Amino acid sequence: MKHIRNILSTALCIAAAALLNISCLDERPHDRIDEEELFSSAEQIYLNTVAALYVQVGGSSMGQGLQGTERGIYDLNTLTTDEAMLPTRGGDWYDGGLWQSMYLHTWDGGLSPAGDAFNYLFRSIVLCNQSLDMIEKHKAKLTDDQYDSYCNEVKALRCLFYFYVLDLYGRVPFLDHYVTDLNGIPQLERSQLFYRLYDDIYDCLTLLKQERSNTPGQYYGRVTRDVAIFLLAKMALNAEVWTDDVWTDDSRPDGSTIMLKTPGGEKNAWETCSYWCNELSNTNSLESSYSYNFSVHNESSKENIFTIPMDKMRYSNVFRYLHRSYHYAHGAALGMASENGTCATRSTALTFGCDTEKPDRRWYDNFYSGQVWENDKAVLLDDGTPLCYEPLEVALDLSGTKHERTAGARMRKYENDPTALSDGLLIDNDIVLFRFADVLLMQAEALWRMGNDAYALTCINRVRTRSHMDPIGTIDAQTILDERLKELMWEGWRRQDLIRFDRYHKAYDQRPQAPGEADRHTLVFPIQGRILKMNDTYTQNPGY
Repeated sequence: MKHIRNILSTALCIAAAALLNISCLDERPHDRIDEEELFSSAEQIYLNTVAALYVQVGGSSMGQGLQGTERGIYDLNTLTTDEAMLPTRGGDWYDGGLWQSMYLHTWDGGLSPAGDAFNYLFRSIVLCNQSLDMIEKHKAKLTDDQYDSYCNEVKALRCLFYFYVLDLYGRVPFLDHYVTDLNGIPQLERSQLFYRLYDDIYDCLTLLKQERSNTPGQYYGRVTRDVAIFLLAKMALNAEVWTDDVWTDDSRPDGSTIMLKTPGGEKNAWETCSYWCNELSNTNSLESSYSYNFSVHNESSKENIFTIPMDKMRYSNVFRYLHRSYHYAHGAALGMASENGTCATRSTALTFGCDTEKPDRRWYDNFYSGQVWENDKAVLLDDGTPLCYEPLEVALDLSGTKHERTAGARMRKYENDPTALSDGLLIDNDIVLFRFADVLLMQAEALWRMGNDAYALTCINRVRTRSHMDPIGTIDAQTILDERLKELMWEGWRRQDLIRFDRYHKAYDQRPQAPGEADRHTLVFPIQGRILKMNDTYTQNPGY
């Protein structure tokens, strides 16, 4: 019990302040608070079982959280794709070849970000199950409605973490109760996990509140009904991939024959995706300004569906991606530290049309390119010359080149917070996880896969015209991939998109197909070895 108290009570102050606007005034060491005090009332049970779990969504340490930190889920979904890279710049960013191996797909079973993300996700899942145990143990202090509501929200959170497990690792044990020993817990095939997870999310809908999760108040940062529906839409869109138990061959299931539950009866994967997207269209809409969704105070966005709440004075969640991308001089001009690292790939820059007279307008929302100005002043290098980022000079290894420090368009998506703390890591911009523009693009793709090009174009053009881009008149696979890149740049969806269109394991940008990768084994990452050792029936994913 002491172990459980340490974990949950450490999260108490942050979770309570973040979610319920309740001050935590108890300054006694939390590991000395006995169990009866921690779970003395319905409110305390909620704080220490449900609210405390939301601390797991964000993070401050490497590999933790769904976004914001390094060497975890976000990097696996971004820096292994054609979207962005972390080039070696002389003595910077080699790190034993880590970033190069991620981009080139030459990792093996020892890829540390994959291990860190696996550990983080399963720790979060175990915490969810511990919370369910505590709710059950103290059930007598709850009304029936409270008991059902608390359990349902914890299960919905567990589904959120398993959504990323399914995507990244494929074949894993499903833990639906608290265990310390995996003997007797089977390793599910990917399709089994997919259907179990879809049904579990679906079953949570009835008790989840139809409230905005991205807006400060009682439901701020929580899994509400729209958050769960977004997950269901994503699952339907990726159903061909995630129900494929043998991804190392040349075939996958047909989405038109994969049947899934909806309130209107069973529908195929594409119909299901479109159905859930329509549901989200009833409660969400596009902001008139693309950039507002990522502004310092973006909490009132009617487009953002699920975010990681950020408040530099209250929470420890960090956002490292601007810090990691800016040139040193650029960070200094903004009064923050910076690491001169991450940038767009050459193919990304060209997709945005950076080499044309009229690039896509979202180019300017997402990137610093060319000469850099801040506060109406040119940012200068140490030799007094202006800092200019060069999008088309980027390469995986820039060491010794004249563009070693300046190659690559840099991240601009999130507005700079001039009052940021901790060298720019603690900001007030909430981190965007799910938003409505993605819903429209998901629906466009599902409709296109059903042969409804006209309606699909309507969805895509709603997204384009919001950013003052001319509507397009034809649609194909490349159009969808390009539009998703331009709209969702830096948001952590590119790996899923490339896999869905069977591009991830092939050569792209400056990346050749890795030796042995033609079998598609890199579509998932290796399972942690320590998990395999906990049950002698578990097997590693193919190719590792």
